[in-house]
Amino acid sequence: MVIERAQYVDKLLEKSWNGKVKIVTGIRRCGKSYLLRTLFKNALLAKGVKTNQFIEIDLEQDSQARYRNPIVLGDYVRQLTTDTHEQYYLFIDEIQRSYRIKNEGVDELLVPEEDRELLYTTFYDVLSGLMQLPNVDVYVTGSNSRMLSTDIVTNFRDRGTEIKVYPLSFAEYYAFAGLERAEALEEYLTYGGLPLAVLEQHDSEKQAYLQNLHKNVYLKDIVERQKLRDDNIIDALTDAIYSAVGSLSNPHKLAQTTGSMLGRSVADSTIKSYLDFLMDAYLVSEANRWDVKGKRYFSTIKKYYVVDLGLRNARLNWRQQERSHLMENLLYNELIHRGYSVDVGVVEKEVILEGKKQHRQYEIDFVVNTGNSKVYIQSALNVDTPEKKAQETYSLRNTNDFCRKIVVVDGSRKLWTDEDGVVYVGIIPLLLDGLLTNLVS
Repeated sequence: MVIERAQYVDKLLEKSWNGKVKIVTGIRRCGKSYLLRTLFKNALLAKGVKTNQFIEIDLEQDSQARYRNPIVLGDYVRQLTTDTHEQYYLFIDEIQRSYRIKNEGVDELLVPEEDRELLYTTFYDVLSGLMQLPNVDVYVTGSNSRMLSTDIVTNFRDRGTEIKVYPLSFAEYYAFAGLERAEALEEYLTYGGLPLAVLEQHDSEKQAYLQNLHKNVYLKDIVERQKLRDDNIIDALTDAIYSAVGSLSNPHKLAQTTGSMLGRSVADSTIKSYLDFLMDAYLVSEANRWDVKGKRYFSTIKKYYVVDLGLRNARLNWRQQERSHLMENLLYNELIHRGYSVDVGVVEKEVILEGKKQHRQYEIDFVVNTGNSKVYIQSALNVDTPEKKAQETYSLRNTNDFCRKIVVVDGSRKLWTDEDGVVYVGIIPLLLDGLLTNLVS
């Protein structure tokens, strides 16, 4: 079965032969290798590229383990690309499996401490060299406990082009699932969009796959990579974030929650480091808060969202299925998938409470930055009563600007606009009928 991922294939086609290493990043098991070696390759073949123009190396396979030596890897590729009249596409999977080789004939005592890394040849050096070959276009994937994709991007800097891959979006999932729209939404909110989970036929198989993946791949990767001696903290922190997706938080608050779960004190600095580990592993995303009227960011309180709802639900054993939180997280992921820059909005307003003036903050779920303008989006299960409508739109009506304002409700409600210009639409037509692009652009 083929799960199409046209937006990523198009990006790879657009960036081919741009003189840079194409670095395909993203959470493990989101389909990076399949994208590169099946979907992208098929697109090139359809354009007339011949099979002998592809060089494919998978460093995860023991049969190709010798190419983990970067010097051997470089020599091998150069041997295969001696025909300068031919163009070659080099695909390397799990590039971080490559180890570094100490350069011979150098007296270490003559090398300053800060330059000791230069004593070694790494895959960065080899790929930078291969990039200079005019007839070779280089593509790599890689993320595991030894070296996550963020490290690869950092090391290549302006010599690399990143293509960030996410789990299936709701539209990608629906196109494949063969389900009625409402049923597809229920499945997606429950099991998420990791391709191998989607391909499982039965609920019990999906659940077992996701639980095993989260425990024995993702968290184990972090523990091994960061050499954590106490994995209880990362476990508790993960549970704390997953239990409160879309809630305002910061390292201090999470340290208190984590400490309470463990029955001992946990330092704020420890939580900050562990948060970075979760974000580096692409398990969690961080959204900053933007003062809509003051035009500034708040630096202390943020929101955290999970990259895949199925992983989140599996970790919590399918408890805590608050639909409002799941829908908000889904909407955030969809906006990020489409390449938008997304913040959490804050509207500060002076109100009279019990006869006293007070400054209050009211939240807008998402501020979507679109070049020189912004679009405000509020995620709400429903606005079925005047009171609920007033509550959900209060922050939107007090921005004192003319930016587009959208309220996304559950289900398939058709688009309509009220007398104040606020747009209302169901999440299903928003994501499946092209309305999101039209409303945000």
